[in-house]
Formats: sequence, C-alpha cells, structure tokens
Amino acid sequence: MDFILDIAAFLLQALILLGVFLIAFAGVMAISQRRRGAGEEGSVEACSLNERFELQQEAIRPVAEDPVALKAREKHRKKEKKQKHKAAKQALKSQDGNEPARPRVFVLDFDGDMQASQVEQLREEVSAILPVAGDADEVLLRLESVGGAVHGYGLAASQLVRLKDAGIKLTVSVDKVAASGGYMMACVADEIIAAPFAILGSIGVVAQIPNFHKLLKKNDIDFEMHTAGEYKRTLTFFGENTDKAREKFQSDIDDIHVLFKEFVATNRPVLAIDEVSTGEYWFGQRALEKNLADRLCTSDGFLLEHLEGSDLIEVRFRAKRNWQERLGMAAEAAVERGFRRLLKSEQDQRYL
Repeated sequence: MDFILDIAAFLLQALILLGVFLIAFAGVMAISQRRRGAGEEGSVEACSLNERFELQQEAIRPVAEDPVALKAREKHRKKEKKQKHKAAKQALKSQDGNEPARPRVFVLDFDGDMQASQVEQLREEVSAILPVAGDADEVLLRLESVGGAVHGYGLAASQLVRLKDAGIKLTVSVDKVAASGGYMMACVADEIIAAPFAILGSIGVVAQIPNFHKLLKKNDIDFEMHTAGEYKRTLTFFGENTDKAREKFQSDIDDIHVLFKEFVATNRPVLAIDEVSTGEYWFGQRALEKNLADRLCTSDGFLLEHLEGSDLIEVRFRAKRNWQERLGMAAEAAVERGFRRLLKSEQDQRYL
C-alpha cells in the first residue's frame, strides 16, 4: 500500500513540475513572439454603447415599472425609434453621405502596465478612427496607469497627439489613477475629467537598481564587464559603482525630468509646472485645484451626458494569438494578479 502511495505522490509531483515547465515555456514563447513583430495581426472591433445602455435599461424596467406605464413607454419607444430612423434617412440624403447624422464619441481604453505594452493596441485603434472621424466627433480615452518606462509612455502619448493634430477633440477620463507616465498621456487631452478620489500627478522620474558587488566579493566571485565608450554603462548590478557613474546616472534622470516637464507644460499650459512637477500626486478635488484636471466626473457620467445626443462607439483592437501566446499570457496575468494583490494589501494597510 505504501508503495502505491509513493508512486502516486511521485506522479503527482511529476505532473506539477511538467505543468510549471509548460506554463514557463509558453510564457517565454509568448513574450518572444510578442517582441518579434511590432505590428500584431488582428482586427479592430466596434460596438454601439447606446444599444448596450438601452438593453440595460430594458432589463430593469419590467421589474421597476408598473405594467400600464411599461406598456405606454414601449409604445412611445417604438414610435420614437421609427421617427429617428426616418430622420436619419433624410439626413443622409440631404448631406450626400459625407457627415454622420449625429456626432459620434469614439471610446477607447488604456490599462497601462510598466512597459505600456498596450501602446500597439492604441496605435491600431487611433489609426482606425482617424480616417472616419469628422469635425463634430470626439474621442474619450478611459485611462488607468501608474506609469512606467518613459519610452513606452512617450510613444503612447504620441499616439494621442495624432488625434489632436487631426483636429479631433480628445477627452481623457481618469476613474482611478493617471500618474507619472499615465499623466504624460492625460496632459495631451483637450479636457481631463477625474473621479473625486482619482490619483493624478506624480510628474517625476524614479530609477532604482540593486547592486550585488559586495555579496560577490564576500564569496570570492569575480565579475568582469568590458565596454567601449565612457558612459556605455553607468550603474550595474554586479560591478562596483563609482561616484562618477552615479553622477552621470543622476544627470540622465534629471534630463528626463526636464523633458517630462516641458512636454506637460507645452500640452497643458494652465499648469504651474514647477509647483506640480515635484513627483507628488493629488486626489481628484485637490488635482482640480492644481489644474491637473478640468472637472470632476467619472467616465460613466461622461457617457450618460452624451447618450441622448451622440452615437457612442467603443473601439477595440483584438490581436490574433495562438495557443502558446494565450497560455503564456494567462500565466503572466496570474503572476501579475498575485503581485497586485500583495501591493494592494500593503496599500490598504498604509492608506486606510
């Protein structure tokens, strides 16, 4: 009996190890394939948020209203729908099909990570909107990001500049956080709306790197690094860092901060840039007082404001992925969720 249990335990351990290996392998394959091609294969999808809101309302009304009022409303809705359809047809005939009958609001989402990896998706979505957007149309970007790599968020902000250059009104909505690189994107907008307790700001630069030189030296492990060019490598993980290298590294960070401040000041001249570029962040109401936002409103509130007079169109790029990429991304997402939970528990203890 013990022999069978030992075999079962061995097989279970082997299966677990095999599963971990397959997930790790799929993750490596997914990352390598993602990096291999700059332009991902996929398609842009669009759906009407007006219809989505209407379906939500229709689901609640049978319970919330009495049968007589519901029947009258349904009759009125059908009549109104017929009139709208007729008016839309007449509008199309009168304008030769050049402009839409009603202004449109194109809704985009950007959920940023450290590498701003969603920038490829944003690029495709912006490219899809530019040829079809008219003068009366606008774009709403629902932005969530704590910032990250400056080159990634610089490119993401540049995608939004394309909309501005085309004369399309851009509104950025911050329901939770747009800090550092996230605010670099937000400042491009014609209007920034924020929830009352959304976090905005953190206009600064941070860089940190561990150094294991003393640990290697203690264990008699040599490390060699050869470079050509005085500042090819400043601070390192394993080599001995010098004061001159630290000064150069700090100089680079300061220069990035200056460029960051100039970009924000150019795109949002109402800011007292020296006052808000200290690396601090502010919550919604305080951010409004600092001119980091234009008004307090959630993305849902904005959509409801435009529901009656505009066509709300959600635009999303979906990349085609094979099973290795899907498995790898699932494993990557699981690890990321684990880290987020740890960070969230730490933040909850800190702020509440």
